[in-house]
Amino acid sequence: ETFGRAVWAGVRDAFNPVVRFLDVVGGHVILLLRALSWLPRRPVRAGNYLEAAEYIGFGSLPIVLLVGAFTGMVMSLQSVYAFRQFGLESVAGGTTGKAIAIELGPVLTALMLAGRAGAGIATEIGTMRISEQIDALESMAVNPVQYLVLPRIVAGMVVTPLLTLLFFIISMAGAYLVAVVWQGVDHGQFIYNVKDLVRPLDVVQGEIKAVIFGLIVILVGCYQGFHASGGGRGVGLGTTRAVVIASVTVLVTDYFLSDILLQVLGPPVGS
Repeated sequence: ETFGRAVWAGVRDAFNPVVRFLDVVGGHVILLLRALSWLPRRPVRAGNYLEAAEYIGFGSLPIVLLVGAFTGMVMSLQSVYAFRQFGLESVAGGTTGKAIAIELGPVLTALMLAGRAGAGIATEIGTMRISEQIDALESMAVNPVQYLVLPRIVAGMVVTPLLTLLFFIISMAGAYLVAVVWQGVDHGQFIYNVKDLVRPLDVVQGEIKAVIFGLIVILVGCYQGFHASGGGRGVGLGTTRAVVIASVTVLVTDYFLSDILLQVLGPPVGS
């Protein structure tokens, strides 16, 4: 009997991480479904949506533009030096644009949102949870999921693709500056290769990823805030978990999304 209990305890301990993981995943799915169930219902508090969009979008815009510019510049610099030994430095613009449109743009934008907007949302909602403000909303017959979660999720899914598009535009400006102005690549060849290698479907693929990444980042932040406990330390831990979980989930999801989109939209070759 003692041996059996020991074996059972060992099996239980071995599966505990799996159970906890599934519990967290299920919690995120349930929160998302609860939020989406409020979409067709009233009241629609437009101010909450605009406030969330302003916080996620305008608040993150400076860092997105800064990182986008230097990402394009460093990608262009590396590409020019790599292709110059083959006499193909004019291709740098096209390769930089394709990499940023498909992968780097949506992924880096999402990671920056996780570090800023996701963390901020987790902290805000977590503080409301431990200070019993969420309980106060419920006592006033205001559903906290409709009031706090849904506007942020919708705003994240709308704003993230816009930020990703701006990231792409500013990064290509940075790539042009380095390749054409500083490295002497011919202007016409640079533009031609960008048009030849970067398809509209590449940008569409990046925008599709951005919508899903925006959902992930904001949903994780809301979930961690809603489940914060243990005072200020608990809020801090929830904020840290929000950034880590959202960042890892974005990177993992990016692989599977890339595989699916490549099969649906075709390989990333020039037109």
